[in-house]
Parts: sequence; C-alpha cells; structure tokens
Amino acid sequence: MVADDSAGTVLVAHPSADLYGSDLQLLESIAGLVSRGWRVVVTLPHEGPLTPRLRACGAEVGFLAVPVLRKSLLSPAGLLALLWASLRALGPMLRQLRRERPDVVYVNTVTVPLWLVAARLARRPALCHVHEAEEARAAVRLVLNLPLFLARSVVVNSRAAADTILSALPRLERRMQVVHNGVPGPGTAVATEPGTAARTGGPRRIALVGRLSPRKGIDVALEAVALLAARGHDTRLELCGSVFPGYEWYEQELRDRAALPDLAGRVTFAGYTSPTWPALERAEVVLVPSRAEPFGNAAVEGQLAGRPVVASAVQGLREIITSGENGLLVPPDDAPALADAITSVLDDAELAARLATSGRSSALRRFSPERYQDEIASAVAATVRH
Repeated sequence: MVADDSAGTVLVAHPSADLYGSDLQLLESIAGLVSRGWRVVVTLPHEGPLTPRLRACGAEVGFLAVPVLRKSLLSPAGLLALLWASLRALGPMLRQLRRERPDVVYVNTVTVPLWLVAARLARRPALCHVHEAEEARAAVRLVLNLPLFLARSVVVNSRAAADTILSALPRLERRMQVVHNGVPGPGTAVATEPGTAARTGGPRRIALVGRLSPRKGIDVALEAVALLAARGHDTRLELCGSVFPGYEWYEQELRDRAALPDLAGRVTFAGYTSPTWPALERAEVVLVPSRAEPFGNAAVEGQLAGRPVVASAVQGLREIITSGENGLLVPPDDAPALADAITSVLDDAELAARLATSGRSSALRRFSPERYQDEIASAVAATVRH
C-alpha cells in the first residue's frame, strides 16, 4: 500500500481494552492507517485483550486513565465524580499531546469526550468516530453529542446514527460522514458451505453473539426459545458474550430465567468468545435481537459465516438486512415474532439457503475491510488538510 501524502502521526483515544464491536472495528481503522504510512499511537485506560492485537497491527500502545461516560454517572453524585476525574486526567492528557505532537487526534466513540477538549486546548485537529446512536430524550442526546462540535470532522457508522445525532444537533451535518463498518470474514474457520449447517437429527442450534446487555435483547431471545419449545421445536441457544461491569444483575436474571423448567438445558452461556466463527458454524440460525443497534457487526458476521440471520428492525440493522432477501427482520422486543421467524428458517431449507447465500454475498460486497480502511484513511487525511 502506498503511503498517504498526508501521513504523519495519529493519536488514537479509545475507551476500552476489550474485543467487542467498536474495539474490533478500531483494529481495522489502525490496520488501514498503518498500511498507508501513518504512525499510530493508541491510548487505552488499561491493559486488556485488545492490547496485543493493536501492537500486532503496528500501533504503539500506552495507558492513561481517562473518565468514560456511562449511564451510571447520570446522577448528581456521578456527575461530580466525572468532573473530578476529568480535572485530574486533563493534565496528563495535555502532556501526552505535547509529547507526541500528533497531526490528528482520532477519538473512537463519544464516550471519551474529554479527549476532544484536550485536542482543542492543544490545538490539534480531532476526528471523532461515533459508534453510538442513543435514542434518549432530546436533552440527553444534546449533552452527549455537544462535544462533537470540538471535532473538525465526525465519522458515524450508519445513517441511523447520523440521524440520531442530527436530530439534536443539525448543524453538525456539514462535518459528518457515514462510513459503514468493515468486517473481516472467517477465512477457513467455517468449514461448511453457506446455508448448509450440519443437521444430525438432534437439537436445532441457534447462536447469539454480543454483550449480555439489555439493549442487545438477550432476554427476548430466551423467551423466543421458550416459545419454540412450547411449540415442539427442540432448539439450543448458545450465548457468546459477557457483561459490562455493573451489569452483573442482568446476567443473573438471564441465568435465572434459563434455569426455569421450560428452558432448562436449552441455553448455554459460553462467556466471552473469540474467535466467534466456530460458534457460528455450529448454528443453523444467528440472532441479533437488539433493542438498539447503531450498526450491528454480529449480523454481518452471521452473514459472512453463511448463516441466515434473524434480527430486529432497528437502526443500523435495517441498513444491513433487507428482510426476505438477505436475512429476516422482526419488530424489536417481540418474542413471538422472533420465534416465528426462527421457525420459518428452520422449517424451510430452501429459504434458509437463499437467505444465507444472499447474505454472504451482500456482506462481502458492502462491508469489506478494504473499503472501510480506504474511507477511514481518507477521512483522517482530510481532517489534517482542512
């Protein structure tokens, strides 16, 4: 790859050291920048599984504890704690910016807005890559997205995310660009051909990959499996994911529900799973029953694995799936509709194969890492030039 004419140093600020959607997407961003001649320095709050993957992409990695916006902070005491943590972190952040002298600061997600403040104080151009689409009250959306005015450019991962931000701050449109995620495929990890999941005459297998979070609709998937069992369908649901700290109560609710007689033995809690391709290969259907989903890497991964995907008709998932063509969409928070869609795929081999084949073709064409890396590198270069 030829180096970009504007190649210099990018300081990337990221709020997590995990390996979920926005974390994995960051790896694609960095791979694209490094291959085009940029020096990339990533700052994380702490060590984690993302760290060696970043270094393998060619990034330098450092650690700096910076406050991350969470819903738990939206209280008087939480806001005071956030303000104090921000005041303590700002000095070290400015010292890092003076030391690195980046050509651009790449702030990955709106949950670390203090980096936009620091970049403005250090007179460094900033790009904010938004992976969120909070459909909250107008006042909350305004407060959450107001720091984006400190960024020279804003990249969002879906039209739905852009519309959510612009509904609160329409003047941001002139500096905003939609770049759909780029999702790498399984390579040789998935052995079976698209749409031909092995059937042994035993239970029909379903996979769900994602955080154990209320917004991911895991509880809806459990109720759908219970309905399938009541209708005589012998299904097994594999949950691949863990919780954010502070959401352990939700995982316990899920485990308690899965232990009841109508679901006992039908749900597997696999925990954090990487790579996810073996779990997707074991499944005949992939579920993405989210209540909110700015993009939906899990849906694209299901398509790339050659499995029919059943997802909620929300936000970015509607930009990935055209229902009846490359997957099925159902209303969010509707367990009976989800169960009906799963049944239609399990009972109709032709439909399953058609959705799987079309889904894989669509994902390869629309969400390739190469296309994504080109667009991100161009956005970063444009941020420096303007």
